[in-house]
Amino acid sequence: MTTQTLRVHTADGRELAARVYEPDDGEVRRAVLIAAAMGVPQRFYEAFANWLASQGVAVMSFDWRGTGESAPPNLRGYKASITDWATKDLPAIVDAFCARWPDVPHTYLGHSLGGQLFGWLPQPERFERVLTVASGNGYWRFNAPKVRLQAPILWWVLAPVGIRLAGYFPGKKLGAIGDLPAAAMWQWRKWCLHPDYLGAEGQAVRARYAQVGVPITAVILDDDELLSPEGIRRLYRLYEKAPVHFEHLHPHQLGMKQIGHFGLFKSSAAERLWPMALNWLNGPGTAG
Repeated sequence: MTTQTLRVHTADGRELAARVYEPDDGEVRRAVLIAAAMGVPQRFYEAFANWLASQGVAVMSFDWRGTGESAPPNLRGYKASITDWATKDLPAIVDAFCARWPDVPHTYLGHSLGGQLFGWLPQPERFERVLTVASGNGYWRFNAPKVRLQAPILWWVLAPVGIRLAGYFPGKKLGAIGDLPAAAMWQWRKWCLHPDYLGAEGQAVRARYAQVGVPITAVILDDDELLSPEGIRRLYRLYEKAPVHFEHLHPHQLGMKQIGHFGLFKSSAAERLWPMALNWLNGPGTAG
């Protein structure tokens, strides 16, 4: 596999860190864009991306502004919201992605928040299909039971106090999520305290999701420690036109002790889950 790091510039002048993974022989059958979960650096997906490249699939990953390798040395006062990620970062990355592999089918792979933002994307039809993993409505009452009990502490104590003291959300010190720009965390808090989650952004955003027609495969993990199956299903009510197919993964039925919110992308899942994911990325009736 061939790996390359790049810098992608957004329309408002920010620079995003991105990585490209390509087959050694240059024979690319499909290109996949990986959009990361909240607070998760792109390097988390590296083993999975390398494996996809070994299967003839080119991959691009990236870090949202203010996160991972796209973050400044100090986040205090750094301005970046989720709206910036959806309307500035994602379009710039998609432009770079499509320009690099213009002549092969494109699949959007979104993990958690990365999957939630697809419907906000201008020209979603540039992708043939979408695969989302553990991506749903994050309203706190739709969280998995343990997280549901802890959510009030995060949203009414740790987030407000942490941001006011640090000038950003110091998730690493608090052992929650990861370091995030203040505006992004405040916006996510608003969503997680609203039953419609990102629908809280208003009718214009809802209308954008309602017009998406790209087929979506949404993976639900039976042992997801963060989101409940109900919460995941609710997100896709925003997609009034897109055909949505749900795939349930039950670890014990697959001979695994656990999968969880992050497990599909870990090397421990390579034997059982990665071939399944490749089939979903390729689409129905396509050999992996």
